[in-house]
Formats: sequence, structure tokens, C-alpha cells
Amino acid sequence: MSLKIAIGGDHAGFAYKKEVIALLESKGYEVKDFGPYSEDSCDYPDYVHPLAQGVESKEFNFGIIICGSGNGVNMVANKYQDIRSALVWQNDLAALARQHNNANVLAIPARFVSLDDAKTFVDTFITTDFEGGRHENRVNKIACK
Repeated sequence: MSLKIAIGGDHAGFAYKKEVIALLESKGYEVKDFGPYSEDSCDYPDYVHPLAQGVESKEFNFGIIICGSGNGVNMVANKYQDIRSALVWQNDLAALARQHNNANVLAIPARFVSLDDAKTFVDTFITTDFEGGRHENRVNKIACK
């Protein structure tokens, strides 16, 4: 079964998004681009809300969101109860977000990391498993349900 990955962000993340989509598709993953579709200034919540809804409903296995700082897109995604979005700027954080937090959305700060690093984070994030165990109980306490 191929992973289904949702991707989106804002104008500052557009160039990286195009490259990440190419990477994911080259690995055989199914990718849905939620936008934006150009570098024109835009409002990231317009793209991140539907992406987060798709991940929350389990239509997608993972989400990847990219903007200038990573903060705005991360804040929007984390408004959803079953989204655990992690802002990542080092590869160890991508691994730990999956291993310890069972993160299902990766937020990348395009203005603060190289494209090569961003691609590495994506690969690490989607190929790293949640460890469960002692982390399971903690993760189950995150949502405000």
C-alpha cells in the first residue's frame, strides 16, 4: 500500500513544495497538493485547513506543510484535535517527532533550512515509525477531547 501524503503551505514555501512533491512522487507515494500554486502572496490558512482536515480524517497518512518560518502553518494545523504537527529544523527532530510524538504533520521553515535538509527531513519523517510504549500514554493525552 502506497502512502498518501498531503502537502501545502504558503508562497514562501512554494519552491520547496515543488521539489518535495517531485521527491515523494519519485519514491512512488501518492501526493495531493493543497496549494498554493505560485509564489504570489497568499494566506496559508486557506491551504492548511483543508490539508489538516484530510489528515485528521485519515484520507492521508501524513501532511507536509512549508512556509517561511514554519510557525504559521504549524499553528493552523495544530488547531485540529487529531493533528500532531511538528516544526522541524534538524533531522533528529523529524525522527523524534515520529518516534516519541507520533506526529502526523511535518512543518518546515523554508527560510531557515536548505532544500537538501528539507528533503532529508521529509524522508526521515515518513519512514520513521512511532515507538509506542511509554510514549503512547503521553500522546493519548495531547488532544483536548
